Amino acid sequence: MDRKEYFADKKRVVVKIGSSSLQHEATGKLNFTKLEKLVRELCDIRNQGIDVCLVSSGAIAVGRQVMGFQERPKNISTKQACAAVGQARLMMTYQKMFAEYHQTVGQVLMTKGTMLDNVSRKNAQNTFEELFRLGVIPIVNENDTVSTYEMRIGDNDSLSAIVAALTGADLLILLSDIDGLFTDDPRENPKAKLIDVVEELDEAVLSMAKDSTGSDVGTGGMETKLTAARIATLSGADMVIANGKDVGILHEIFQGKFVGTLFRQHFDEDFYVADFIEESMD
Repeated sequence: MDRKEYFADKKRVVVKIGSSSLQHEATGKLNFTKLEKLVRELCDIRNQGIDVCLVSSGAIAVGRQVMGFQERPKNISTKQACAAVGQARLMMTYQKMFAEYHQTVGQVLMTKGTMLDNVSRKNAQNTFEELFRLGVIPIVNENDTVSTYEMRIGDNDSLSAIVAALTGADLLILLSDIDGLFTDDPRENPKAKLIDVVEELDEAVLSMAKDSTGSDVGTGGMETKLTAARIATLSGADMVIANGKDVGILHEIFQGKFVGTLFRQHFDEDFYVADFIEESMD
């Protein structure tokens, strides 16, 4: 099938953007030009009648800038304090920018416990459905201010896949600092080749993961992205890894004209994301 046709029938999309994609590399401060373009892209997708959910990193990174920390805090309570300050600042920024395009957004903060508790999971699911029904774009992050180590999901790649599974999304887009999945780490091996399509997550594909990230503001490397791919594809969603350097790639994805890696969905009715979280994220 033509790539444009492949993406033409998508009805619900979850977009994840990482901390390093939101900030100026030299200063670590928010890149308002990129944020505004991201907001415009998401609003335009929503205006096409597609449900949109944004999973946005950046609370701790924004908070640390506000609080004057030059490096990412290592102390848990300091991280949580930065998250409390940064999440409010980040949402205020998003609210103002989305309002420019007459789009309402809502905040959803989750922990591992949200998914493991049956009542909490159902309540979260109902909240998402009502937000979509009302035309609201949910902005999701992990609730870093209250989550203990045991209740952390840990990275927003996995969180975005969990949200895609919870909401029944048919597409998950991970905007990263890399073009997609390569045969090897392209930062170290110039002969590494980009893989356009992954039909199935077999051992050969999983072995390509490098558990690393290129900045001190993010937490996810390729290993977390492949974990996300497993959650998303088995839950019935296609997943795309693309470079978030230019967030205009979002409309290119829906046009089928993009550089990145497409992981095709392989829905498994026996796959339960809550069980996967409990077994693999302890």
